[in-house]
Amino acid sequence: MPQLEDLISLALAAGREIMAVRAAGIDAQVKADGSLVTIADQRAEAIIEAGLAELDAGVPMLGEEAVAAGRIPDCGARFYCVDPLDGTRGFANGGDEFTVNIALVENATPVVGVVYAPATGELYAGQPSKALAGKCHPQTGKLLAPMAAIAPGAFAQQPRVVASDYSGRNERTGDFIAALNGVITHASSSIKFCRVAEGAADLYPRFGDVSEWDAAAGHAILKAAGGDIMLLDGSPLRYGGRNGDFLIHGFVAYGNATAKAAALQALTR
Repeated sequence: MPQLEDLISLALAAGREIMAVRAAGIDAQVKADGSLVTIADQRAEAIIEAGLAELDAGVPMLGEEAVAAGRIPDCGARFYCVDPLDGTRGFANGGDEFTVNIALVENATPVVGVVYAPATGELYAGQPSKALAGKCHPQTGKLLAPMAAIAPGAFAQQPRVVASDYSGRNERTGDFIAALNGVITHASSSIKFCRVAEGAADLYPRFGDVSEWDAAAGHAILKAAGGDIMLLDGSPLRYGGRNGDFLIHGFVAYGNATAKAAALQALTR
């Protein structure tokens, strides 16, 4: 079984490829579902898929681009869940808020995860009872200092709710924040999960569909830090295409039990 460091190395390698594609110019195309894809998505996923096949032969990988190409594995009890470039639209528009997401899922629960933002150098990783954050050099991908432990903060009287500036925001998000008397803290892509894991936010709600590969790595890191994710009815989030399409129909990520209770109360108002 690969070590956390192995998955970090794969994420960094994918990140270097993404940045090399950006330096050479971006060619974005529209997929059948209307979402964007670039050669960076495809090359990054190829690096991750080849690396995982070498590190953990025989364990299937559920990858965003593989699924788009019709290669859908039988996930089983143990599989990898990968989004090689989360935030493609922002990437194609020249923004910096995009990530590489790699997660190991066991028995429908993410247990190991890495989230890496190549343009900013932010790196997060987690395995059971061990959640870490670090900073890498944006050009080389080398760690600037040893990674440090992270954990969610104490629930604030006026909770901080993380949301994107441009995606995943709708009227229901606003109603949820108002019901909590919360304040918005901005982030994009899977970094939103990491903001809760490191204590920079208390909650991350999503009202709308996202794919499992958008959430799995951040979920693993959040669980490692002491938080978790629930569906909008309060039930646990499970992975492996149990709804037939690998879609998650809304969720709330929370840092601790107090934040979860406040979120449940806000959902019923």
